[in-house]
Amino acid sequence: MRFMLIHKADTNTESFGPPPAGLMEALGGLMDEITGAGKLVDTQGLLPSAAGARVRVGGGKLVVTDGPFAESKEVIGGFAIVEVDSKEEAMDIARRWMQIHANVLGPDYNGEAEIRQVFEAGDICR
Repeated sequence: MRFMLIHKADTNTESFGPPPAGLMEALGGLMDEITGAGKLVDTQGLLPSAAGARVRVGGGKLVVTDGPFAESKEVIGGFAIVEVDSKEEAMDIARRWMQIHANVLGPDYNGEAEIRQVFEAGDICR
């Protein structure tokens, strides 16, 4: 089973600038571990929303908006795709991932990891 772990943080997190070296080092340890176990498919961080854009559709019309997105309360900072045996295993990796953020960034950091199973051939959508 593949799961996407989506790292979300509040808009204040973007004001921190690039991730601190200590965070990248700690995350690197976790990523090395799950890569060695054959469970990491891909992982990437994302540039701030100011470098992005959104395309919305409604009422039959498309609207393109360049970032940053003032109305956003949270931003997607990065993702990991893991191949694991269960949702519980994906949740465990996500807990460890977010604990590293809490340990390194401290009590002012607010974030969450959303865990979504990847739709693959043979899956039935309900």
